[in-house]
Amino acid sequence: MKNNIIFAAFIVLVVLLLLLLSGTKSPQIPKDTLHIDIQEEAECLPCHAEGAINARKETHPPKDQCFLCHKRARKAHKD
Repeated sequence: MKNNIIFAAFIVLVVLLLLLLSGTKSPQIPKDTLHIDIQEEAECLPCHAEGAINARKETHPPKDQCFLCHKRARKAHKD
């Protein structure tokens, strides 16, 4: 029984390591005037929903929680 637990923990660690090393990163939200002030996912959908001018690709996960994967751009400071 102890060997099974150790083996299962080893498999979980290997899978997690592979996920971390896979290098798949979601693109950042652009730092342009259209995106800089976006605060809620609902603001993304007019352009990126199905059938919109910049719709997500068919392979995009069907989520409307953009900020889970896509990082918001930081506002640049004015010196």
